[in-house]
Amino acid sequence: MSNATPAAHCYSRTPVVNRLCTLIIAVILWQPLTHAAPPVPPPPHIAAKAYLLFDFDSGKYLVQNKIDERIEPASLTKMMTAYIIFSEIEAGTIRLDEPVHISRKAWKTGGSKMFVRVDTQVPVELLLKGMIIQSGNDASVALAEHAAGSEDAFASLMNQYAQRMDMRNTHFVNSTGLPDPEHYTTARDLGILARALIRDFPGHYAWYSTKKFTYNGIEQFNRNKLLWRDANVDGLKTGHTNSAGYCLVASAKRENMRLVSVLLGAKSANGRARESQKLLNYGFRFFETHKLYQAGKTLTTTRIWKGEEDQLPLGLTEDLIVTIPRRQYDHLKATMDITSPIIAPSEKGKLFGKVTVELEGEKEAERPLVALKSIAQGSLSKRLLDEARMMFE
Repeated sequence: MSNATPAAHCYSRTPVVNRLCTLIIAVILWQPLTHAAPPVPPPPHIAAKAYLLFDFDSGKYLVQNKIDERIEPASLTKMMTAYIIFSEIEAGTIRLDEPVHISRKAWKTGGSKMFVRVDTQVPVELLLKGMIIQSGNDASVALAEHAAGSEDAFASLMNQYAQRMDMRNTHFVNSTGLPDPEHYTTARDLGILARALIRDFPGHYAWYSTKKFTYNGIEQFNRNKLLWRDANVDGLKTGHTNSAGYCLVASAKRENMRLVSVLLGAKSANGRARESQKLLNYGFRFFETHKLYQAGKTLTTTRIWKGEEDQLPLGLTEDLIVTIPRRQYDHLKATMDITSPIIAPSEKGKLFGKVTVELEGEKEAERPLVALKSIAQGSLSKRLLDEARMMFE
C-alpha cells in the first residue's frame, strides 16, 4: 500500500440554493502517461461453494461469490474463540501463563485434538497455540470453559461479539465448529471476523504463521498448506467437516498490500489451498492499494464566521485508502463537499461535509469531513463585523 497524498489544486463554486461549496482536488499524476493501464480480466474460476477476496486496509471486495449464503464454518469458528480470549488477555482478565483446568468434556471432545489430558493444568498460551496451530477442539473447549464457566455460556458470548462486529448472518452454539443445525455463518461475516482479528491483535496474530507445534510429545503441523507454498502468506485458519467441506481463511502481504481470502466448501485439503492461492494471486496481480489521506491531517481550510479565528481546518477521522486496478492512480478524482456558511462556535470532530473519491466516474470511497479543532465564538464586535460581511459575500 503506497502512501501517496494528492495535491490540492482547487476551485470553488457556491450555489445560492443549497449554499454548498464544492472543491475539486486534482490528483498528482505519479506514473508516466505512456504506461497504459493493463486490462483487468474476470476472476479465475474457483472450485468452492462460496468465496471472497478483499483488501485488508481499504476493505474493498475484489472477488465474491455467494458471500451471504449460510454455511457451516467448521473450525473457522475458532477465529472467534481466539478473538474473545485475546480480548480477555488485553483487558487483563486472563493471563497467558494462567493455568486452565482440563475438564472431562474438553478431553473427550471429538475431532482434531491438541491431546491435553483430563484433570491437568495447561497454561492459556499453550492452549491458544494448540487451538490455532493444531486446531485442537479439546483446547477450544478448555479455553471456553475457563473464560465463561461453560461452553454454552461462551457461545452466548461469541454471539454478542458477532453482533458488535455486525456479523449479521452468524450464530454460534459451540467454540469448536463441530456440526450443529444452529451453528452457521457466511463468507462475508468470516471476512469481517478475520479483518478484526488481524487489526486488533497484531501481536497474537503472528501465531497463525507457525508451521508446527509439539505438545505432550506429539508434533503436529499447521493444516494451512499455503504457509509452505507462499512466503507472503502468514495466516489464518483452516476448517473441515464432512458437511462443510474443506475451508480456509488465508491472509497474505506483499510489499505493503495485504489481502484476505475466504474459501468455503472445497473438495479437498489440496483444493482449498490451490483455490485460495488463485484468489490471492489474482488480487496481487491486478490491483494495488493507496493511502490518499491520513486521519487527523489538514485536508483543507475553510472560512468560519463570527469566531475567534477565520479559518477552520478540516480533515478525516480515519485514513482514506483505496484499492484500484493497477496503474489507474492518475485517473482518481477527489471531491470535497463543504457546508457553507460555517458559524462559530465549532467543536472539534463536528461534521462539515464529505470527501468522495471516484475512478472513471465510479465511487471508490467516501468519508466524512470534520473540524480538526474547536473554534470559540468571537467578540461582539467580531460577530457584528462578520454579519455585515456575510451580507455581501
